[in-house]
Amino acid sequence: MTFPSIATPVVQWQASHGRNHLPWQQTRDPYRVWLSEIMLQQTQVSTVLGYYQRFLDAFPDVASLAAAPQDAVLALWSGLGYYSRARNLHRCAQAVVQEWGGAFPRRAEDLATLPGIGRSTAGAIASFCFSERVPILDANVRRVLTRVLAFDADLAVARNERELWDLAQQLCPTEDLQQAMPRYTQGLMDLGATICTPRKPSCLVCPLQPQCRAARFGNPENYPVRTRKLKRSSEAWWLLIAVDGQGRVWLERRPQQGIWAGLYAPPVFNEREALEQAAARHWPAARSADWTELPAFLHVLTHRDLHLHPVRVSVHGSGPDAAMEDGRGCWADARAWADMGLPAPVRKLLDAQFAG
Repeated sequence: MTFPSIATPVVQWQASHGRNHLPWQQTRDPYRVWLSEIMLQQTQVSTVLGYYQRFLDAFPDVASLAAAPQDAVLALWSGLGYYSRARNLHRCAQAVVQEWGGAFPRRAEDLATLPGIGRSTAGAIASFCFSERVPILDANVRRVLTRVLAFDADLAVARNERELWDLAQQLCPTEDLQQAMPRYTQGLMDLGATICTPRKPSCLVCPLQPQCRAARFGNPENYPVRTRKLKRSSEAWWLLIAVDGQGRVWLERRPQQGIWAGLYAPPVFNEREALEQAAARHWPAARSADWTELPAFLHVLTHRDLHLHPVRVSVHGSGPDAAMEDGRGCWADARAWADMGLPAPVRKLLDAQFAG
Protein backbone atom coordinates (compact mmCIF):
# COMPACT_ATOMS: atom_id res chain seq x y z
CA MET A 1 0.00 0.00 0.00
CA THR A 2 1.26 3.48 -0.89
CA PHE A 3 0.96 5.71 2.14
CA PRO A 4 -0.46 9.21 1.88
CA SER A 5 1.50 11.89 3.70
CA ILE A 6 -0.90 13.17 6.34
CA ALA A 7 1.29 14.27 9.26
CA THR A 8 2.09 17.79 8.04
CA PRO A 9 -1.48 18.83 7.07
CA VAL A 10 -2.84 17.39 10.34
CA VAL A 11 -0.26 19.29 12.43
CA GLN A 12 -0.87 22.54 10.55
CA TRP A 13 -4.65 22.21 10.74
CA GLN A 14 -4.57 21.46 14.46
CA ALA A 15 -2.50 24.56 15.18
CA SER A 16 -4.96 26.84 13.39
CA HIS A 17 -8.34 25.09 13.65
CA GLY A 18 -8.10 22.37 16.29
CA ARG A 19 -9.15 22.40 19.92
CA ASN A 20 -6.44 24.13 21.93
CA HIS A 21 -8.38 25.63 24.84
CA LEU A 22 -9.09 22.59 27.01
CA PRO A 23 -7.37 22.56 30.43
CA TRP A 24 -5.52 19.27 29.90
CA GLN A 25 -4.06 20.66 26.67
CA GLN A 26 -2.20 23.34 28.61
CA THR A 27 0.13 20.87 30.31
CA ARG A 28 2.53 18.02 29.69
CA ASP A 29 2.07 16.69 33.21
CA PRO A 30 1.38 12.97 32.66
CA TYR A 31 -0.87 12.82 35.75
CA ARG A 32 -3.24 15.44 34.36
CA VAL A 33 -3.12 14.08 30.81
CA TRP A 34 -3.76 10.54 32.07
CA LEU A 35 -6.68 11.72 34.21
CA SER A 36 -8.28 13.47 31.25
CA GLU A 37 -7.75 10.51 28.91
CA ILE A 38 -9.46 8.10 31.30
CA MET A 39 -12.36 10.48 31.89
CA LEU A 40 -12.82 11.12 28.17
CA GLN A 41 -13.28 7.43 27.35
CA GLN A 42 -16.86 7.22 26.05
CA THR A 43 -17.70 10.52 27.74
CA GLN A 44 -18.22 13.95 26.16
CA VAL A 45 -15.77 16.79 26.76
CA SER A 46 -18.52 19.05 28.15
CA THR A 47 -19.30 16.47 30.84
CA VAL A 48 -15.66 15.83 31.73
CA LEU A 49 -14.68 19.48 32.30
CA GLY A 50 -16.33 19.83 35.72
CA TYR A 51 -15.27 16.38 36.93
CA TYR A 52 -11.68 16.97 35.84
CA GLN A 53 -11.30 20.12 37.93
CA ARG A 54 -13.04 18.60 40.97
CA PHE A 55 -10.68 15.62 40.84
CA LEU A 56 -7.64 17.89 40.68
CA ASP A 57 -8.96 19.93 43.59
CA ALA A 58 -9.35 16.76 45.67
CA PHE A 59 -6.30 14.88 44.36
CA PRO A 60 -3.76 17.34 42.94
CA ASP A 61 -1.15 14.65 42.20
CA VAL A 62 -0.81 10.92 41.78
CA ALA A 63 0.38 10.40 45.36
CA SER A 64 -2.75 11.99 46.86
CA LEU A 65 -4.98 9.90 44.58
CA ALA A 66 -3.10 6.71 45.50
CA ALA A 67 -3.50 7.46 49.21
CA ALA A 68 -7.24 8.20 49.01
CA PRO A 69 -9.88 5.63 50.05
CA GLN A 70 -11.62 4.00 47.11
CA ASP A 71 -14.97 5.27 48.37
CA ALA A 72 -13.73 8.87 48.07
CA VAL A 73 -12.68 8.24 44.47
CA LEU A 74 -15.99 6.59 43.57
CA ALA A 75 -17.95 9.39 45.22
CA LEU A 76 -16.22 12.01 43.08
CA TRP A 77 -16.69 9.85 39.98
CA SER A 78 -20.42 9.38 40.58
CA GLY A 79 -22.33 10.43 37.47
CA LEU A 80 -19.53 9.80 34.95
CA GLY A 81 -20.53 6.17 34.49
CA TYR A 82 -18.35 3.20 33.53
CA TYR A 83 -17.24 2.91 37.14
CA SER A 84 -14.55 0.36 36.38
CA ARG A 85 -12.61 3.37 35.09
CA ALA A 86 -12.63 4.90 38.57
CA ARG A 87 -11.51 1.69 40.24
CA ASN A 88 -8.71 1.24 37.70
CA LEU A 89 -7.79 4.91 38.09
CA HIS A 90 -7.23 4.31 41.79
CA ARG A 91 -5.31 1.08 41.21
CA CYS A 92 -3.16 2.74 38.55
CA ALA A 93 -2.23 5.61 40.86
CA GLN A 94 -1.19 3.10 43.51
CA ALA A 95 0.88 1.17 40.97
CA VAL A 96 2.66 4.35 39.82
CA VAL A 97 3.54 5.17 43.42
CA GLN A 98 4.52 1.66 44.45
CA GLU A 99 6.20 0.39 41.28
CA TRP A 100 7.45 3.54 39.55
CA GLY A 101 8.44 5.75 42.46
CA GLY A 102 5.53 8.14 41.93
CA ALA A 103 6.54 9.10 38.36
CA PHE A 104 4.66 7.84 35.31
CA PRO A 105 6.83 5.80 32.93
CA ARG A 106 7.80 7.67 29.78
CA ARG A 107 7.32 4.91 27.19
CA ALA A 108 3.95 3.78 25.84
CA GLU A 109 5.03 0.16 26.19
CA ASP A 110 5.51 0.61 29.94
CA LEU A 111 2.42 2.77 30.40
CA ALA A 112 0.30 0.00 28.87
CA THR A 113 1.26 -2.34 31.74
CA LEU A 114 -0.56 -0.15 34.26
CA PRO A 115 -4.16 -0.90 35.35
CA GLY A 116 -6.79 0.64 33.10
CA ILE A 117 -4.33 1.91 30.48
CA GLY A 118 -4.74 0.26 27.11
CA ARG A 119 -2.57 0.68 24.06
CA SER A 120 -4.36 3.76 22.74
CA THR A 121 -4.40 5.58 26.08
CA ALA A 122 -0.74 4.72 26.58
CA GLY A 123 0.03 6.15 23.16
CA ALA A 124 -1.84 9.36 23.92
CA ILE A 125 0.03 9.92 27.20
CA ALA A 126 3.42 9.11 25.66
CA SER A 127 2.74 11.34 22.67
CA PHE A 128 1.33 14.33 24.54
CA CYS A 129 3.76 14.28 27.46
CA PHE A 130 6.96 12.79 26.07
CA SER A 131 6.59 13.24 22.27
CA GLU A 132 7.11 9.53 21.66
CA ARG A 133 6.43 8.49 18.07
CA VAL A 134 3.55 6.14 18.79
CA PRO A 135 0.02 6.04 17.35
CA ILE A 136 -3.35 6.01 19.04
CA LEU A 137 -6.52 4.34 17.78
CA ASP A 138 -9.47 5.62 19.73
CA ALA A 139 -12.84 5.65 17.96
CA ASN A 140 -12.29 9.06 16.35
CA VAL A 141 -8.79 8.31 15.08
CA ARG A 142 -9.79 4.86 13.86
CA ARG A 143 -12.53 6.45 11.79
CA VAL A 144 -10.20 9.07 10.28
CA LEU A 145 -7.47 6.61 9.35
CA THR A 146 -9.72 3.91 7.91
CA ARG A 147 -11.31 6.54 5.67
CA VAL A 148 -8.03 8.10 4.57
CA LEU A 149 -6.68 4.65 3.71
CA ALA A 150 -10.01 3.17 2.55
CA PHE A 151 -9.13 0.36 4.95
CA ASP A 152 -12.05 -2.00 4.46
CA ALA A 153 -10.88 -5.04 6.45
CA ASP A 154 -13.21 -6.07 9.26
CA LEU A 155 -11.84 -4.63 12.51
CA ALA A 156 -13.75 -7.26 14.47
CA VAL A 157 -10.95 -9.60 13.32
CA ALA A 158 -7.86 -9.26 15.51
CA ARG A 159 -5.29 -9.52 12.70
CA ASN A 160 -6.99 -6.66 10.84
CA GLU A 161 -6.89 -4.51 13.96
CA ARG A 162 -3.17 -5.27 14.28
CA GLU A 163 -2.62 -4.30 10.64
CA LEU A 164 -4.32 -0.96 11.20
CA TRP A 165 -2.07 -0.34 14.20
CA ASP A 166 0.96 -1.01 11.99
CA LEU A 167 -0.31 1.41 9.35
CA ALA A 168 -1.05 4.05 11.99
CA GLN A 169 2.53 3.76 13.21
CA GLN A 170 3.88 4.37 9.72
CA LEU A 171 1.72 7.48 9.28
CA CYS A 172 3.13 9.23 12.37
CA PRO A 173 5.38 12.29 11.92
CA THR A 174 9.07 11.68 11.35
CA GLU A 175 10.46 15.16 12.02
CA ASP A 176 10.38 17.68 14.88
CA LEU A 177 8.72 15.09 17.12
CA GLN A 178 8.89 17.29 20.21
CA GLN A 179 6.27 19.62 18.74
CA ALA A 180 4.76 17.50 15.98
CA MET A 181 3.68 14.40 17.91
CA PRO A 182 1.40 16.15 20.43
CA ARG A 183 -0.22 18.25 17.69
CA TYR A 184 -0.57 15.29 15.32
CA THR A 185 -2.21 13.13 17.96
CA GLN A 186 -4.55 15.92 19.05
CA GLY A 187 -5.24 16.83 15.43
CA LEU A 188 -6.45 13.34 14.55
CA MET A 189 -8.70 13.36 17.62
CA ASP A 190 -10.08 16.78 16.69
CA LEU A 191 -10.70 15.80 13.07
CA GLY A 192 -12.65 12.75 14.15
CA ALA A 193 -14.68 14.71 16.69
CA THR A 194 -15.52 17.74 14.55
CA ILE A 195 -14.99 17.05 10.83
CA CYS A 196 -14.72 13.33 10.09
CA THR A 197 -17.89 12.46 12.01
CA PRO A 198 -19.68 9.09 11.82
CA ARG A 199 -22.56 10.55 9.79
CA LYS A 200 -22.36 13.30 7.17
CA PRO A 201 -18.65 14.09 7.51
CA SER A 202 -17.63 17.58 6.38
CA CYS A 203 -15.24 16.40 3.67
CA LEU A 204 -15.13 19.77 1.86
CA VAL A 205 -13.39 21.47 4.80
CA CYS A 206 -11.22 18.53 5.84
CA PRO A 207 -7.47 19.12 5.50
CA LEU A 208 -7.05 15.47 4.51
CA GLN A 209 -9.54 15.53 1.64
CA PRO A 210 -6.78 15.46 -1.03
CA GLN A 211 -5.26 12.33 0.57
CA CYS A 212 -8.52 10.64 1.58
CA ARG A 213 -9.41 7.63 -0.54
CA ALA A 214 -12.88 7.23 0.97
CA ALA A 215 -13.70 10.83 0.01
CA ARG A 216 -12.42 10.14 -3.49
CA PHE A 217 -14.61 7.03 -3.73
CA GLY A 218 -17.59 8.95 -2.32
CA ASN A 219 -18.30 6.47 0.47
CA PRO A 220 -16.69 7.70 3.75
CA GLU A 221 -19.62 6.49 5.84
CA ASN A 222 -18.73 2.90 4.90
CA TYR A 223 -15.70 3.11 7.20
CA PRO A 224 -14.64 1.72 9.56
CA VAL A 225 -15.88 -1.81 8.91
CA ARG A 226 -16.84 -3.84 11.98
CA THR A 227 -19.33 -6.66 11.56
CA ARG A 228 -19.50 -7.94 15.11
CA LYS A 229 -21.85 -5.78 17.14
CA LEU A 230 -22.84 -6.26 20.76
CA LYS A 231 -26.54 -6.92 21.19
CA ARG A 232 -28.57 -4.82 23.57
CA SER A 233 -30.31 -6.53 26.46
CA SER A 234 -32.96 -5.44 28.92
CA GLU A 235 -33.78 -6.33 32.49
CA ALA A 236 -35.90 -5.13 35.40
CA TRP A 237 -34.51 -4.29 38.83
CA TRP A 238 -36.56 -3.68 41.95
CA LEU A 239 -34.96 -1.27 44.42
CA LEU A 240 -35.83 -1.50 48.11
CA ILE A 241 -35.76 2.06 49.49
CA ALA A 242 -35.90 1.27 53.20
CA VAL A 243 -36.28 4.46 55.29
CA ASP A 244 -35.94 4.44 59.08
CA GLY A 245 -37.48 6.78 61.64
CA GLN A 246 -34.61 9.24 61.26
CA GLY A 247 -35.11 9.60 57.51
CA ARG A 248 -32.03 7.53 56.69
CA VAL A 249 -31.90 5.08 53.78
CA TRP A 250 -30.37 1.61 53.92
CA LEU A 251 -27.56 1.33 51.33
CA GLU A 252 -25.40 -1.69 50.50
CA ARG A 253 -22.12 -1.93 48.67
CA ARG A 254 -22.56 -3.72 45.36
CA PRO A 255 -20.30 -6.67 44.43
CA GLN A 256 -16.92 -5.83 42.88
CA GLN A 257 -18.03 -7.28 39.54
CA GLY A 258 -20.97 -6.36 37.36
CA ILE A 259 -23.20 -3.30 37.06
CA TRP A 260 -22.50 -0.57 39.64
CA ALA A 261 -19.60 -2.66 40.96
CA GLY A 262 -18.24 -1.39 44.27
CA LEU A 263 -20.81 1.41 44.56
CA TYR A 264 -23.46 1.88 47.24
CA ALA A 265 -27.10 1.35 46.27
CA PRO A 266 -30.37 0.23 47.83
CA PRO A 267 -30.83 -3.56 47.86
CA VAL A 268 -31.56 -4.79 44.34
CA PHE A 269 -33.91 -7.64 43.37
CA ASN A 270 -34.90 -9.19 40.06
CA GLU A 271 -38.55 -9.59 41.10
CA ARG A 272 -41.05 -7.66 43.21
CA GLU A 273 -41.79 -10.81 45.19
CA ALA A 274 -38.15 -11.18 46.24
CA LEU A 275 -38.10 -7.55 47.39
CA GLU A 276 -41.23 -8.09 49.50
CA GLN A 277 -39.79 -11.24 51.08
CA ALA A 278 -36.54 -9.48 51.98
CA ALA A 279 -38.36 -6.52 53.49
CA ALA A 280 -40.63 -8.80 55.54
CA ARG A 281 -37.63 -10.79 56.76
CA HIS A 282 -35.63 -7.78 57.91
CA TRP A 283 -38.49 -5.53 59.01
CA PRO A 284 -41.45 -7.73 59.93
CA ALA A 285 -43.22 -4.80 61.63
CA ALA A 286 -43.52 -2.88 58.36
CA ARG A 287 -47.21 -2.59 57.39
CA SER A 288 -48.69 -2.40 53.92
CA ALA A 289 -49.53 1.23 54.61
CA ASP A 290 -45.82 1.88 54.98
CA TRP A 291 -45.14 0.86 51.35
CA THR A 292 -45.03 3.36 48.48
CA GLU A 293 -44.40 2.32 44.90
CA LEU A 294 -42.38 5.12 43.31
CA PRO A 295 -42.50 5.83 39.57
CA ALA A 296 -40.47 3.35 37.54
CA PHE A 297 -37.84 4.76 35.20
CA LEU A 298 -35.38 3.64 32.57
CA HIS A 299 -31.60 3.79 32.98
CA VAL A 300 -29.74 3.27 29.70
CA LEU A 301 -26.29 1.67 29.77
CA THR A 302 -24.08 1.14 26.73
CA HIS A 303 -25.49 -2.28 25.85
CA ARG A 304 -28.24 -2.75 28.39
CA ASP A 305 -31.50 -1.10 29.43
CA LEU A 306 -32.29 -1.20 33.14
CA HIS A 307 -35.95 -0.77 34.04
CA LEU A 308 -35.78 0.39 37.66
CA HIS A 309 -38.75 -0.02 40.00
CA PRO A 310 -38.12 1.69 43.34
CA VAL A 311 -40.33 0.78 46.31
CA ARG A 312 -40.13 2.98 49.42
CA VAL A 313 -40.74 1.23 52.72
CA SER A 314 -40.94 2.98 56.10
CA VAL A 315 -39.32 0.57 58.55
CA HIS A 316 -38.85 0.20 62.28
CA GLY A 317 -35.82 -1.22 63.99
CA SER A 318 -32.21 -1.44 62.91
CA GLY A 319 -32.70 -3.72 59.92
CA PRO A 320 -30.23 -6.13 58.28
CA ASP A 321 -27.89 -6.85 61.19
CA ALA A 322 -25.90 -9.46 59.24
CA ALA A 323 -25.17 -6.97 56.50
CA MET A 324 -24.09 -4.43 59.08
CA GLU A 325 -21.72 -6.90 60.68
CA ASP A 326 -19.86 -7.68 57.46
CA GLY A 327 -19.62 -4.02 56.53
CA ARG A 328 -21.62 -4.26 53.30
CA GLY A 329 -24.36 -1.87 54.34
CA CYS A 330 -25.15 1.20 56.37
CA TRP A 331 -27.88 3.71 57.14
CA ALA A 332 -27.18 7.00 55.38
CA ASP A 333 -28.88 10.38 55.32
CA ALA A 334 -28.53 12.99 52.58
CA ARG A 335 -25.40 14.45 54.13
CA ALA A 336 -23.74 11.03 54.30
CA TRP A 337 -24.61 9.82 50.80
CA ALA A 338 -23.30 13.08 49.32
CA ASP A 339 -19.82 11.72 50.05
CA MET A 340 -20.52 8.12 49.02
CA GLY A 341 -20.01 6.48 45.65
CA LEU A 342 -23.56 6.11 44.31
CA PRO A 343 -24.71 5.29 40.77
CA ALA A 344 -26.04 8.41 39.08
CA PRO A 345 -29.67 7.20 38.85
CA VAL A 346 -29.66 6.22 42.54
CA ARG A 347 -28.27 9.59 43.61
CA LYS A 348 -30.85 11.39 41.49
CA LEU A 349 -33.66 9.24 42.92
CA LEU A 350 -32.62 9.78 46.53
CA ASP A 351 -32.05 13.50 46.09
CA ALA A 352 -35.51 13.84 44.56
CA GLN A 353 -37.16 11.83 47.35
CA PHE A 354 -35.36 13.49 50.25
CA ALA A 355 -34.66 17.01 48.98
CA GLY A 356 -34.71 19.46 51.84
